[in-house]
Amino acid sequence: MTDTIISSATKEVVIGFDRPFVMIGERINPTGRKLLAAEMKEGDFSRVEADALAQVAAGAHMLDVNAGIPLADEPALLAKAIQLVQATVDVPLAIDSSIVEALEAGMAVYQGKPLINSVTGEDEQMERVLPLVAKYGAAVVAISNDETGISEDPDVRYEVAKKIVNRAADHGIPKADVVVDPLVMPIGAMGTAGKQVFALVDRLRNELGVNTTCGASNVSFGLPARNNITGTFLAMAMSHGMTSAIMNPLHDEVKDAVMAADVLAGNDENCAAWIRAKRDPEAGGGAREGRRGGRRRRT
Repeated sequence: MTDTIISSATKEVVIGFDRPFVMIGERINPTGRKLLAAEMKEGDFSRVEADALAQVAAGAHMLDVNAGIPLADEPALLAKAIQLVQATVDVPLAIDSSIVEALEAGMAVYQGKPLINSVTGEDEQMERVLPLVAKYGAAVVAISNDETGISEDPDVRYEVAKKIVNRAADHGIPKADVVVDPLVMPIGAMGTAGKQVFALVDRLRNELGVNTTCGASNVSFGLPARNNITGTFLAMAMSHGMTSAIMNPLHDEVKDAVMAADVLAGNDENCAAWIRAKRDPEAGGGAREGRRGGRRRRT
C-alpha cells in the first residue's frame, strides 16, 4: 500500500492506508483573518507561533503554513513563517501557496521533507511546480482541477488527478509523494458534493493507489453547526479511504469524529490514542499527574 512520508528535522509522519488519519492544522493562514494578516505584514509573528503551539497541543500531526497576503512580499513572509514555526514546534509542515516563487522560498529554508500545497492539472503550473518538488525531494498535493476549472463530474476530476500523477512520474516524483485533493464543494450549495467526494476517494485509493487530503471545512460553508457537518463528513470520507485533511484541531467535534473513526476502523491500536485523549484526569491520574511531575500511567 502507498505510504507518503513527510518529515521535519526531528519527526516523521506517514500518511497511508490503514494507518491513523493525519490531521493537518489549518490555522496558520491569513485568509479571512484580518488581524493575523496585518500582524504578519508588519513582521509580527507572535500569533503564528501561538497558533502553531495550540494546534500541536490539540493533536495536529502536521501544520499547514500559508502567508498569502495581498500587496505583501509573500515569498519572504512564507520563508520567515516556516522558519519560526519550525523553531517553535517539531511537527512536519505543508508549505501552502499559489505563488511558485513563495513555494520555492519556503522549500529553500525548510528542514526535512515538506508537503507542498499545491499543484493543479494546468500544464503551465505543473511544469513550474513539479520540477521544484523533485529538486527539493518534497511531496505534493495534487488538486484535481485544470484549465477548464472544477468539474462537477467526479470522473473528470479523477482523470485530472491521474494526469498529475503521471506528469509527476515524468519528473521522477513517485506516486507515493503525490497526495490528491479531490476538491470538496460546499454541501449547502451542491447537495451531491459529499457523494461525489466519497466516490472519487474510493477510486483514488483502489484504482490510482494514492493518498488523499482535502480542505475539510469547505463542506460545511454557509451552514449552521458547521463543526458537526465537517466532523461527520470526515468520518464518512475516512471510511471510503481518505487518509488526511487540512482541518482545525481546535474544534472538538471535528477532531473527535476523526479519532472515533480511527478507533472504529481499527487504526487506533487498543484504542490507545482515544483513551489518552479522553481519560478523566480525576479518575485516571494521567494528565494532571503528568503536569505536576508525577508518574504518568502507561497505556
